[in-house]
Amino acid sequence: MKTRKLLETDLPALLDLYKHLHETDDPRPAPVVVEAVWQEILASRHFHYFGGFEGAELVSSCNLTLIPNLTRGCRPYGVIENVVSHAAYRGRGYAKDLLAQALDTAWAAGCYKVMLMTGRKDEATLKFYESAGFDRHGKQAFIAKPPSKAG
Repeated sequence: MKTRKLLETDLPALLDLYKHLHETDDPRPAPVVVEAVWQEILASRHFHYFGGFEGAELVSSCNLTLIPNLTRGCRPYGVIENVVSHAAYRGRGYAKDLLAQALDTAWAAGCYKVMLMTGRKDEATLKFYESAGFDRHGKQAFIAKPPSKAG
């Protein structure tokens, strides 16, 4: 297994891997829009995408966002999102290694904390995140979504 930051050329593989993240997702915009977002991500020092590879195949990924902050001595904080492993490669340590790499990146950037949220409720997933160094009781998360445009 090899882990590294994702490169510009990894976008198609990442989009394929994201099919294993959610059973259903919003429709993907036109390729030109997706490419523009990817270029914005790659150009920013605040966004870090990590990948786990089996040979040349991307089988796991997560992303870290570093957020500048005016409290805590102006130290940033991090948010990890979109932790995913290909269904055929789960339970092999890829995601745990990527989370460790993301945390190392955050600590090297001087982050005072890193947050990760999951919509999963099963105990195995929660224990997995705890084993990767996260405290499920440390904070309470609240989620707001935009009002429905139906009607």
